[in-house]
Amino acid sequence: MNKLDPNVTRTDYSPIQWAGAACDALMAAYRPERLPPENRWHYHQGVFLYGMLQVWRQTGEEIYLTYPKEYVDRLIDEEGNFYFARDELDAIMPGLLLFTLDERYGEARYRIAADKLRQLFTTLNRTSEGGIWHKDKYPYQMWLDGLYMGGVFALKYAAQYGDDTLIDLTLHQEKLMRKYMKDERSGLLYHAWDEKRSFPWADPVTGCSPEFWSRSLGWYGMALADFLDLVPASHPGRAELEAALSSFVSAITRYQDRESGLWFQVVDKGQLPDNWLETSGTSLFVYTIAKAIKHGCAGREQLQSAWTGYEGLLNRLRFNDQGHVIIPDICIGTSAGDYANYVTRPVQDNDLHGVGAFILACTEMESLDRP
Repeated sequence: MNKLDPNVTRTDYSPIQWAGAACDALMAAYRPERLPPENRWHYHQGVFLYGMLQVWRQTGEEIYLTYPKEYVDRLIDEEGNFYFARDELDAIMPGLLLFTLDERYGEARYRIAADKLRQLFTTLNRTSEGGIWHKDKYPYQMWLDGLYMGGVFALKYAAQYGDDTLIDLTLHQEKLMRKYMKDERSGLLYHAWDEKRSFPWADPVTGCSPEFWSRSLGWYGMALADFLDLVPASHPGRAELEAALSSFVSAITRYQDRESGLWFQVVDKGQLPDNWLETSGTSLFVYTIAKAIKHGCAGREQLQSAWTGYEGLLNRLRFNDQGHVIIPDICIGTSAGDYANYVTRPVQDNDLHGVGAFILACTEMESLDRP
């Protein structure tokens, strides 16, 4: 593990060095099975460890492969048995780790476990138009988060194991989100949509939750960007996906705080005194913009936005007494709700949401040209 010197100008280190330092900080604090919530198959660990695998791909340092493997191997036995929630999209996201492990090690358990997660797409409840419920405890609801939690796995499964039915299923989920959750005035999407309009936050006409929450928008944008890595160029839905990503990036860059480079917890209400700048959503936006540029879905103005956001994140970092990186101002897990729901949520240093998002942002910024 390599520690960075807190007294060195932060931009003197490369993005991949910062990504490695963020990985190292959590590895120093936790054994893989102790990552919170400990001993659980959970997307908190999933996003952090998936980011770590991208660091391994770029650096070749084996620790960034073996640490995620140890997490998975503690939870999945040699026959591919493991405990996971069977009524939610969130449980699918850590399955992204399985594709790399299957490729690298070829142990049967990884494919068996991936097949079990794939079957959730046939059993999860759906809206009248085939939109997958985010969780059973939120009936008839689609959340932006779910597009990343399930969609990227579905497309990677299709690419690696040849199940092309998952491509159309995944693109249908994204279309439904734009149909029901996109605000045409701002270009942003609401966090959640309730087909039955039964939850307290649901607008009686549109069914949407009332606010644009940064991290949910970040999950959505990151899903769009990753989809373009996986949807074949010949697929009839690809052009629509590219247009959706281009439109999304144009929308979010309008709401970036120019002074800090970050985005607010409630994206479009930065002028309100109780709103605050949040790092996990910012990291996901930086990732999305960087990858959109690489896919040709964003231009020079957005390139500046990505670098401004990235450097804004570096300016927020701290170091602890052991010299490990601390990523602050990370909103903990959050359900859909009203404005007060979001701005009163607790923040936590080095919460896995934010560390994983920061690592992923850094891995994309590593190869992005400066403006």
